[in-house]
Amino acid sequence: MKRRRSPNVVITVPGASLKKLFMLVILGCMMMFMLVGALTSLRPEYRPSSSSLNDMAAHFPEETFIRLFGLENRYFTQLLPKERQQTNYSSLLFRLATSINPDDPRSLLGSELPGFALYDSKILIAGEGTDYTNIPYESAPPLEVMLAERQASVEELQQAEQNQDKKPLPPPAQTTGGRKVVYIYHTHTRESYLPALKGVTDPDLAFHRNVNVTKVGEKLMEELEKRGIGAQVNKTDIEAELLKKGMKYGQAYNMSRQTVVAAMKQNRDLQYFIDIHRDAHRRQHTTTTINGVDYARVAFIVGGENAEYEKNLQLATELHHLLQKKYPGLSRGVIKKQGAGTDGKFNQDLSENAILVEFGGVDNTFAELFRSAAAFADVFSEYYWQAEKVEAPVPAEEK
Repeated sequence: MKRRRSPNVVITVPGASLKKLFMLVILGCMMMFMLVGALTSLRPEYRPSSSSLNDMAAHFPEETFIRLFGLENRYFTQLLPKERQQTNYSSLLFRLATSINPDDPRSLLGSELPGFALYDSKILIAGEGTDYTNIPYESAPPLEVMLAERQASVEELQQAEQNQDKKPLPPPAQTTGGRKVVYIYHTHTRESYLPALKGVTDPDLAFHRNVNVTKVGEKLMEELEKRGIGAQVNKTDIEAELLKKGMKYGQAYNMSRQTVVAAMKQNRDLQYFIDIHRDAHRRQHTTTTINGVDYARVAFIVGGENAEYEKNLQLATELHHLLQKKYPGLSRGVIKKQGAGTDGKFNQDLSENAILVEFGGVDNTFAELFRSAAAFADVFSEYYWQAEKVEAPVPAEEK
């Protein structure tokens, strides 16, 4: 049997192709070194960092990441609505190229209208009636408003105290034993309410040196202590400190931060930090009726520029749900704020138990605000004692 010899196979490679390949490799290496050199020569604030990558990823819709997981496991894509399970690549490319989300007109208006970026917040949990047309916002007062002396209605405050439910609470089953564990403060100290200001009807003028949101803080402290939780209120006039040091209103959080840091150093027992504000919205958005009685609604603000904001979000979320359960409609929800035109942290990076709470709006009365302070203290005490029970060390005999 004869074997057939296979003919020799000769492969020829043109020299010109080898030269092109070699040149491409050299060119690629040069471009890579030039790119690395350019990146390392940039000033630190312009270099790529984890925060810049996070900002870039923020432009991707949440659905994109679900679909990425879906490439490996189709189960994840079932989480999306049927009409959105198919990727719209044209919409995705448009959003990446322009930073405009076709599903959210605010992304376009925020870059075109001066000041509109102030409303570029995200509703994490929507309370009853809460949408992007009525999310909490605060307007900075002109300098002349901060300096102006206005008459306040002391009678309105006194009447609010008289109208409070005087039925004494039973002695608390447990107390913090004299320890102050809640720190209440006010970054915008002079935010006030029109019903307490004589002759003032313009919501942009709802500011007062003495009769202001600090009265809500005092009431909250009182209600917490009735429930066995020690609290302290800081009423430092932040606006006065800003004026004294020639600082701008937008630097208020830097100023209030100093008071929080000082309090943390002086009292190691402090566990919770509550910054109380007043919303600039009108009555229809900041008032609710429960069992025939009017309450000032509350809203939770979480700073999105805190690396561990999820812990603050967890606290705000649980308090929101407790309010919804015991006082339906009282909470307007949980809002995340970050980006241009806002502080973005609200001092919440100082503690995982720090929250900012908007109590009512410019049209709410102190009677309504005090009812809400009592309701908030009610659910907060429930949360606090449950948390203490969970974190309590197990006795040695039970281990």
